[in-house]
Amino acid sequence: MPPLNAVRAFEAAARRSSFKDAAAELGVTHGAVSRQIRLLEEWLGPPALFRRLSHGVALTAEGRALLAEIQPALERIARAAAGHGSTPSGAVVLKVHALATFSLRWLVPKLGQLRAAHPDIEIELTTGSEPVDGLAGEYDLIIRGGPDAFDGFEARLLLPERRLPACSPALLQRQPLDAVGDLAGHTLLQVASMPRLWRDWLAKAGHGALQPAATLMLDHFYLSIQAAIDGLGVAMAPSTLIADDVRAGRLVTPFPHIFLPSRSYYAYIPIGSPLRAASARVCAWIEAVDGASATQSAER
Repeated sequence: MPPLNAVRAFEAAARRSSFKDAAAELGVTHGAVSRQIRLLEEWLGPPALFRRLSHGVALTAEGRALLAEIQPALERIARAAAGHGSTPSGAVVLKVHALATFSLRWLVPKLGQLRAAHPDIEIELTTGSEPVDGLAGEYDLIIRGGPDAFDGFEARLLLPERRLPACSPALLQRQPLDAVGDLAGHTLLQVASMPRLWRDWLAKAGHGALQPAATLMLDHFYLSIQAAIDGLGVAMAPSTLIADDVRAGRLVTPFPHIFLPSRSYYAYIPIGSPLRAASARVCAWIEAVDGASATQSAER
């Protein structure tokens, strides 16, 4: 087995694309995270897991492959521990089921803030895309797209969403995007489950016949977002899920006023749930965090 502290440091740094942010999340120093990553890379042997950049770090292909295996394993360990350990006095365990991309790109990086705001609520997170009504009786809070109506559930809007092009600042330095037509010289990052996104956006932008230099097909939004951060091309990204990356300077949106409407993120809470009040508090916290982030972006 590799050293588990190093594995935790790697997962946090990979998710945040930053050793500094990973250190803040784990409550250790930047140097401690760097040492743990180096320890893991030495244990595994070449090639390296990260490329060091001026504004942070980016996963190598080997790092992305390792992350894809490690994250589900850490989630399973956390769920197993939650089932056997004790919670803080008076705490309730809230079983949350959310989409994987939303969890990876929005919820998990903010769990520390949620714990600080509501120390009496312990989150047990499971990811997936199963239909809401198929999870009745298993979870206290389910996060999906919407609005939809399901018997036995109340729906609550959490985060509005739209989709628009995003890429790394470094990519624009190499090859500017001053007009939509300049996309003809770029690689467009596609998501296999939504193959029409780029086609629809280009049509809306008045360039329906545009042919890009290349395309790269990926099977999840979080992979296309990471590929954009790594400078592999231009992604059609969910605005809510890249907001932190835009604020941190890891991504830019070259055409912010041209976007596709999208299903928003909704909370589905079982009617009559004994933990409805706790679910409502988590929902209110999510809405407040998003509102504060939007205000900060507007001020900038």
